[in-house]
Amino acid sequence: MSNVVVLDNGAAFLKAGIGGDRDPTVVIPNCQGRPSSSKKWLIGDQLLSHQDLTSVSLRRPFDRGYLINADLQREIWSHLFLSLLNINPSQSSLLLVEPLFNLPSIQRYTDELIFEDFGFKSLFVADSPSLVHLYEASHRPDGIVSKTQCSLVVDCGFSFTHAAPVFQNFTINYAVKRLDLGGKALTNYLKELVSYRAINVMDETFIMDDVKEKLCFVSLDVRRDLEIARRPGKDNLLRCTYVLPDGVTHMKGYVKDQSEAQKYLNLPDVGQLSPDESKEEINQLETTSDKLEDKRTIDLTKNEFNLTNERFLVPEMIFHPADLGMNQAGLAECLVRAVNSCHPHLHPVLYESIILTGGTTLFPRFAERLERELRPLVPEDYKVKITTQEDPILGVWRGGSLLASSPDFEAMCVTKAEYEELGSARCRKRFFH
Repeated sequence: MSNVVVLDNGAAFLKAGIGGDRDPTVVIPNCQGRPSSSKKWLIGDQLLSHQDLTSVSLRRPFDRGYLINADLQREIWSHLFLSLLNINPSQSSLLLVEPLFNLPSIQRYTDELIFEDFGFKSLFVADSPSLVHLYEASHRPDGIVSKTQCSLVVDCGFSFTHAAPVFQNFTINYAVKRLDLGGKALTNYLKELVSYRAINVMDETFIMDDVKEKLCFVSLDVRRDLEIARRPGKDNLLRCTYVLPDGVTHMKGYVKDQSEAQKYLNLPDVGQLSPDESKEEINQLETTSDKLEDKRTIDLTKNEFNLTNERFLVPEMIFHPADLGMNQAGLAECLVRAVNSCHPHLHPVLYESIILTGGTTLFPRFAERLERELRPLVPEDYKVKITTQEDPILGVWRGGSLLASSPDFEAMCVTKAEYEELGSARCRKRFFH
């Protein structure tokens, strides 16, 4: 059995397990929470197993993508290593996934936690793009990523979205571009929209995360979908209802009618039909919605709310943040800037080997929309190929597990003795980022 612990210490979720395994042993929220019905703070798995998650107060060790509360992170890691993984740190090595451009002061605190507080025997620090590249290259040995050892990793995480070119398993740091939008900003925007239009949900982080994951999607034609969302009653094919937990009959929220929530998938694809054909197709879909009218009426005895254009306007932030007053480039432009920062010889290969990872890429039609936004910005003689990882949330961890099981891994690590002799700053130079 391997004695290497692989830890993808994300700002939203913490993925941990033993090197060489396919999947992590533990996937838990990287936070402490106190439900309104509880007097004590719960960690990770304790929080997920709690029945009532309404109005949970949250404390996170990360803010805007970086570690800000080392004491809280120590508490979460202690529960993870000793109670969930049941490992002895003094006999184990640690592969830690850190954010890109981590500050030296944060690196120093992290090293103190690992070597002085927990006493791991050795440490290796990696960034997520290089691990995603490693996993994809080994997972598809005949693919272009494996043959060229070059890829453009788009990591849509909790706090940030990074476009990071990778060459021969090393992230090209000077070419990395960052978009200050992630899953947290999208959830907060959805909270604001629902609170303004329907019911106050500003304190319901877990519930609104669930709403976002189950009901939001990426629009392929925003103008058309806005027109549909304006229609009243049964003519609105995008309207669906989410039922909030009542604490008595059901403890978790749910979508009132799953078939209603999936109707947007039947809308005709933009560009496939002429305007007249498109209107005719939409009218045909409207006639089939009569039978759902009784389900769409709001039951005033329950806490529930309707969603219409919120379903696609929330993910739209990623592609056009300027529409919301943010001085940021959209995702497609961000990718083009990252590629243009690299050597011209790499440009065609990077456009043909775009890899999507991170939970935000799980929105339906995300990859298709990104390709449509990207195609006009890329030279005509370049191919654009976008690959979504089979599990975008676990992709980074699986790359780390693969690296930890390689025979050269121990030689790449910094040992506790080296840390004590040389200090954090000199040891960090070994990791090339």
